[in-house]
Amino acid sequence: MKDAANASDDQRKPLKEHFRQVRETTERLAQPLVIEDYGLQAMGDVSPPKWHLAHTTWFFETFVLLPYMPGYRVFHPEFARLFNSYYETLGKFWPRPLRGLLSRPTVEEVYRYRQVITEAVERLIDQADVAVFPRLDDIVVLGIHHEQQHQELFMTDIKYNLSINPLKPAYLPHRESEPRQTATAEWSSFPGGLVEIGHNGEGFGFDNELPRHRQWLDPFRMQDRLVTNGEFLAFMQDQGYHTPTLWLSLGWAQIQKEHWEAPLYWENHDGQWFRYTLAGMKPVVLEEPVCHISYFEADAYARWAQKRLVREAEWEIAAWDRDPERGNFLEEGWLDPKPAEPQTGELRQMFGDVWEWTESAYTPYPGYRPQEGALGEYNGKFMSGQQVLKGGSTVTPKNHIRATYRNFFPPEARWQFSGIRLAEDASHE
Repeated sequence: MKDAANASDDQRKPLKEHFRQVRETTERLAQPLVIEDYGLQAMGDVSPPKWHLAHTTWFFETFVLLPYMPGYRVFHPEFARLFNSYYETLGKFWPRPLRGLLSRPTVEEVYRYRQVITEAVERLIDQADVAVFPRLDDIVVLGIHHEQQHQELFMTDIKYNLSINPLKPAYLPHRESEPRQTATAEWSSFPGGLVEIGHNGEGFGFDNELPRHRQWLDPFRMQDRLVTNGEFLAFMQDQGYHTPTLWLSLGWAQIQKEHWEAPLYWENHDGQWFRYTLAGMKPVVLEEPVCHISYFEADAYARWAQKRLVREAEWEIAAWDRDPERGNFLEEGWLDPKPAEPQTGELRQMFGDVWEWTESAYTPYPGYRPQEGALGEYNGKFMSGQQVLKGGSTVTPKNHIRATYRNFFPPEARWQFSGIRLAEDASHE
């Protein structure tokens, strides 16, 4: 028992440090905001900053403190209803499109809530019995990655929330990247065959990345960089948004309904294209990856280019031996996609910059089993009507991403930092 206790003690300090670092990062992301920004909700799919701060706290209170801290009493009896996102098994919750109506609790009270829960979780990490610590460790780590997901959503949502203001306010000025010529696009070939994809059990992974399994791939080729703004502009100038044969039926209906003519945040002023960024309005830089497009737009562009989108298993195999922390992530502070580096003979921009739409629907892997209890609602119940995205973006925390990570969004979503990598069957020479 002593050895087990010592092993547990060795895990407590790094767990607590990781937990504290992630909690502080979330609050640091909120520092550029003024008090009026905290309640903004410009559409039903995004959430106010205050809600993100409270929801991630509710997650630790609900899944860590209530089951594992003896005698714990909730901070506020109504917070479970206000800040539960979608866990039906935990009771009723406030509708997502109405989160912006919650003027109370105040921002000050939400920060007090965060402080109380953070300190309680740290005490629990220090004091939990060795017999329950392994399970506690698993749930805290899940909560850490859950909060990192919300750090990214915090940034994507505040960008949309600020963008509708005619003043086009900046969240935070950022550094300008060095001008670069558009990097030549090359193609990398892969032999295909019987491959294994999915999480291998080393380190953290969400349940939707399991189980690791075999899949057959035909030979394929993948473009070694992301599609640029300049390349997408050529699609626009060639009447891409007005050519129905390029579009899936649902996509064509969507662009007719929404009157899309360009990626989200693009505006044409006197013949020049500008786009809203977290640093305010900027001219469209042709060399940067195109961003904030839907799956429908990505698919239409690929058809126009006489290629296709990469498939999930293809992308994962191509990225498997690459360092996932090499890329333009949240920690870099650019908060915007950057142009590709000069051609190196290797795949570029695989991690960071923009999430890459894949041709693959978000469905369960063979043998998938969701977690038991309420946490089983985390991923599994969304496996319908969504597309898989891979690779992370400029607002993804870099130690949160990996090759097996399966992000998913409905095909019409555009407020996420999402873009395009082209692929083709190897027989298409």
